[in-house]
This record gives sequence, structure tokens and C-alpha cells, in this order.
Amino acid sequence: MSEALAVKVTSRIAAPAARVFDAWIRPGAIGRWMLAPAPGELGRIEIDPRDGGEFCFVVRRGGEDIEHAGVYLVFERPRLLVFTWVVPHYSTDLTRVTVEMTAIGNATQVTLTHDGVAPEYEAATRAGWTAILDAIAAAA
Repeated sequence: MSEALAVKVTSRIAAPAARVFDAWIRPGAIGRWMLAPAPGELGRIEIDPRDGGEFCFVVRRGGEDIEHAGVYLVFERPRLLVFTWVVPHYSTDLTRVTVEMTAIGNATQVTLTHDGVAPEYEAATRAGWTAILDAIAAAA
């Protein structure tokens, strides 16, 4: 069995940290970035944006409903968001995502670290989070 990896991606987004943080927790914004990695149709978005709150996003791709779920572990607006992440369609392994947002003038440096990624999902995970950060930047 291969050891899990930490996948890290960064992006500088031309928006204040509070707006970038809110993109992660507002249903309308989630609807814009959740489809960035691959075409699909956004179904359900359930979100309880607080420490200990749960979320679930369902995306329909290729005729299948793909659930993305987790729990907010750290909720410190506008600088830090940490949550568990599981996509049961691909793996039942519970992983952890840390999104750090640092204000740099009128922009925000975003560093996203996804811990616990299986080696066979490293490239897809990196590409997916990169596409999501690009979509958040485009909408900011």
C-alpha cells in the first residue's frame, strides 16, 4: 500500500481575502467553481458554514451523481478554512483540505494543501484544485 501524499497548489487572486473565503462557503459561488474541473451539472448544495458544520455538493457527470462531502474543522474568516473531504464515488478515504488566505495589498495569496491523497489520484487532485482556484480567481 502506497503512502498518502500532500498535494499543494497556490494562486494569487485579485480580490480581498474575505471575498475569496466567501467563495468557498456561499452556494452561488460554489456553483461556479465546483464544475471547473470537469463538465457536469450541479445538483444539490447543502452547507452549514461554521466550525463543525457539514457540507455536501452533488455533481452529475457522465450520468452519475458524484457526492463531495466533508466537515469544517477550522473556520476562521477570512484567513483559514480547514475541512475533511471525501468523494465516495472514487474512494471512501477521508482526507483533509487546508485553505490559507493571506492578504497581499488588494489581492489574496491562496495556498491549498490536500493531505491524505492516494498516489494514484495525485495528478487529478492537483489539476482539480488548480481548476477550482482558477475559477474562483475568474469570478472574483
